[in-house]
Amino acid sequence: MAAIARREGVRPADALDVVQDALQTLIARPGAAALRGRPAEAARTLAAIVRNAARNHRRRHHRARPHVDVEHEPVAAGAPPADAAIDRARELAQLGGCLAELGDVHRRVVRLRVLEELSGDEAARALGLSPGYVAALLYRARKQLERCMSA
Repeated sequence: MAAIARREGVRPADALDVVQDALQTLIARPGAAALRGRPAEAARTLAAIVRNAARNHRRRHHRARPHVDVEHEPVAAGAPPADAAIDRARELAQLGGCLAELGDVHRRVVRLRVLEELSGDEAARALGLSPGYVAALLYRARKQLERCMSA
């Protein structure tokens, strides 16, 4: 069985592990007890399981990336310090909560004007409102967000 695993490209040190895993798979199969009286069929089934296990092992090995110790990993250039990233995440979470407190119309105006960067006229057409009213809603929404963020 180890020879089958070797023919599938598994290293000698890993071939026995593959065979042991295949034996465990065979034993755990629902019809394993029925194979006791049919050794030829049991051998063919085990060989197929070993072949598939070896192929899976080889694929996982080729996809695996080597582990790099943290001390040897370079820090990304221009990456913000950890404290700044934590503060930024905290601010974004707070902003999400503040946005949730806005009314539906105010939230849609902020989404269109700030996040999607539509012009006032485009946002007004999308909402079916006048451009002046959209500007007033955006002003009120920004003031409400400022109060919420400073609280």
